[in-house]
Amino acid sequence: MANTLKLQIVTPDAVTYSEDVEMVTLPGTEGEMGIYPQHVPLMTQIVPGELVVRKGGRDYFLAIGEGFVEITGERVAVMTDMAIRAENIDEAKAEEARRRAEARLAEKVDEEEGAMVSAALAHSLAQLKVKRRQHH
Repeated sequence: MANTLKLQIVTPDAVTYSEDVEMVTLPGTEGEMGIYPQHVPLMTQIVPGELVVRKGGRDYFLAIGEGFVEITGERVAVMTDMAIRAENIDEAKAEEARRRAEARLAEKVDEEEGAMVSAALAHSLAQLKVKRRQHH
């Protein structure tokens, strides 16, 4: 029985992650999902938040955007509009983006712009959550 999964994270720009890992924790629409090797096949939606990778007994954190994940017993394939490793997050930029998005949402914006601003806000909040975890 295999004791690792192949985790692949794909964004519109590139394959941002492709490694064998022991476990993946994903932010699903119903809450966090822990995925181990031999997981039952599943395809589901993910929401902006924190993706945790356990590799070599250590946890690594990425901020991810919304998207989909396809899970098999051997593989976790994530398709998302954002994936940034914790060490690559610029906290000041993410905080500024959060402030701008919140200020824009406080104004009267149309539905389409509101959806775009909400998505930007979710991205910056995901980055801040992951980055601030590093400080602890």
